[in-house]
Amino acid sequence: QVLDGAGLDVDFHLLSPKGETLVFDERKSDGVHTVETEDGDYMFCFDNTFSTISEKVIFFELILDNMEEDREDQEDWKKYVTGTDLLDMKLEDILESINSVKARLSKSVQIQTLLRAFEARDRNIQESNFDRVNFWSMVNLGVMVVVSAVQVYMLKSLFEDKRKSRT
Repeated sequence: QVLDGAGLDVDFHLLSPKGETLVFDERKSDGVHTVETEDGDYMFCFDNTFSTISEKVIFFELILDNMEEDREDQEDWKKYVTGTDLLDMKLEDILESINSVKARLSKSVQIQTLLRAFEARDRNIQESNFDRVNFWSMVNLGVMVVVSAVQVYMLKSLFEDKRKSRT
């Protein structure tokens, strides 16, 4: 997501470890992409070469789901448990509840981070608009002062006696 910069747009490329283009977005302000991965190094690039004058501030988040290593770590506790089947069943229920809470908390953190990014982008737009309104208000005020000075001068010139008096 582009948070700040002229046009709020940027190009995005995502390449697989084999060098194949998986995603190519041209001049987008935001986007969400889901990709099935394989082993290797992926490359992603945010490209702003089409706008050489203005710089951009971007926000991105990389979310990795269904990691196999996490599953193995969760099963390690079972080898230390000894006892009745009832105890194993209760521990399974507790583990399932904990994993459910963990997944929901993780999703909540992701949503809050995304909302923070939206808020930052909107704040940048509001500050830009505030500066623009202040600038044009000052220009308008300056024009009004100049016009009022010219009007006072013109009115004075109307009431001046232009005849030369002989004494």
